[in-house]
Amino acid sequence: MSFVFDASKPIAIGCDHAGIEYKNAVKKWLESKGYNVKDFGTYNTESVDYPDFAHPTAASVETGEACFGILFCGSANGVAMTANKHAGIRAGLCWVTEVAELVRLHNDANMICIPARFVSLELAFEMIEKFMGTSFEGGRHQNRVNKITCA
Repeated sequence: MSFVFDASKPIAIGCDHAGIEYKNAVKKWLESKGYNVKDFGTYNTESVDYPDFAHPTAASVETGEACFGILFCGSANGVAMTANKHAGIRAGLCWVTEVAELVRLHNDANMICIPARFVSLELAFEMIEKFMGTSFEGGRHQNRVNKITCA
């Protein structure tokens, strides 16, 4: 099933300690634009285990409670790996705007994972805007997306 942005549902957001500054800034930015954001933590800079926050964020997208998800950690690899363990989640690790566009356009990603230690906050905003504004292209990509899920 293709992900379609639904503004009537909240945007799920989560992070570990390395992503807290970005998560808080993005949450505030999205809320200033009128979006409802469901924050799954963490809520401070104390060292935490990223799966404790990536799993509930991904679960909210998986169940349809949230329209899509945003995850932050230092490299974004850990949160992306964790989120992608959930059936129906296609979490894309993004470090430039073009990748944020392609994970939507070609992979129908429903979560964006951003490496807070390697991109600027301004670039994070740009990638999220591009992610939210890009629709899945379908066509030849649909067959490939259909083959992602393991039975």
